[in-house]
Amino acid sequence: MFINFIGAIGAPQVILVVIVVLLLFGGRKIPELMKGLGSGIKEFKKATKDEKETSDVEKKKE
Repeated sequence: MFINFIGAIGAPQVILVVIVVLLLFGGRKIPELMKGLGSGIKEFKKATKDEKETSDVEKKKE
């Protein structure tokens, strides 16, 4: 059921979400939100990379 929902998202739904976000947060707050989102994604990628490197080192020790 969730997969069918994902497939139903199109351009009109994306435009509607963008309009709602603009109305809720305003144009000045959006860059700040995107900066926070970007830094969060960057931190997540760094953590997953570090975890992968740690597990690779542990496998080599065994």
